[in-house]
Amino acid sequence: MNETYSPATPRPIGGTSPGTMKMFMGFLAVFMVAQTIGTVLFCLYLHMKMDKMEEVLSLNEDYIFLRKIQKCQTAEGHKSTLLDCEKILKGFQDLQCKDGGASKGPPKFEMQRGHEHREHPHPTQKNVTSVAVEKRQPIAAHLAIQENKKTVSVLEWKTTMYGPMNNSSISYQEGKLKVKEAGLYYVYSQVSFCTKEVTSAPFTLYIYLYLPMEEDRLLLKGLDTHSTSKAHCDLQSIRVGGVFELREGDMVFVNVTDSTRVNYNHGSNYFGIFKL
Repeated sequence: MNETYSPATPRPIGGTSPGTMKMFMGFLAVFMVAQTIGTVLFCLYLHMKMDKMEEVLSLNEDYIFLRKIQKCQTAEGHKSTLLDCEKILKGFQDLQCKDGGASKGPPKFEMQRGHEHREHPHPTQKNVTSVAVEKRQPIAAHLAIQENKKTVSVLEWKTTMYGPMNNSSISYQEGKLKVKEAGLYYVYSQVSFCTKEVTSAPFTLYIYLYLPMEEDRLLLKGLDTHSTSKAHCDLQSIRVGGVFELREGDMVFVNVTDSTRVNYNHGSNYFGIFKL
């Protein structure tokens, strides 16, 4: 009996099993979800970063504006061709008018120095002008004499409750006042003295510019002839004062011909300086 030969059907080669396909699809779904979450988080971070940058830029603009105002209060700022000081100050005055509410007229805003009266800003302007008000502190020093019965080459001084002393801009060292900012300064001093019967030489008051590497430079000089009456001791005094261009780090001091003749009555002797 003849049997019909039927070759076996070949099995497919390289087929993918259903389990592997499910794993691949699951991994792809997880990857897409993670990518979506990452994209959302990155967008949120970028948005927060942009808000922070805008805030920093806004604060920087306010700081630059206040710096321009400060610069326009100096002589150098008015001479500068890069700053339109008139426009800047007008803009600041307009801003003050808005903050002042019902206040009439533009508020006064000036850099006061020396013995001039300084106007206080309106309370509603405290946050806007805090930096400008801080810069309006006068650069000045006014000292009273320190009593010393010995002969000294440089008169010594001390601070008082009523006299200004801006330590951030002017310092005191062994009878000398040192300026930390260059500019025009008014330097002044008064010394009261008594007459000695044994001498007829005039009593002389000097103000010197201290130069450590060379001879000190005389700035001011005052003389007074002696009096034969001891009763007028309190009435004898010399006062000198003048304006000088001082550099950063310059020092000035006071000297007299005979420090033992100084009359130490309260208020009769003083030494001071202030920036114009």
